Amino acid sequence: MTVPVRVSASEVRIKSRSGEALLVCAYEDTDKFEANHLEGAIAWQTFDAMLPKITKGEEIIFYCA
Repeated sequence: MTVPVRVSASEVRIKSRSGEALLVCAYEDTDKFEANHLEGAIAWQTFDAMLPKITKGEEIIFYCA
């Protein structure tokens, strides 16, 4: 199991814009997601639907606003 690593906001921005990492807003509530998500982030429900297709080595960044 990989240990979570903290990353800076600038690193998150670079990785999510380049497609190097998947940025996931960890709110399950759609209204909270709409009000608080960062540019390029996907909703928890979208992530959950994508889960079977995500490869084991793919970098995923979770956050709560």
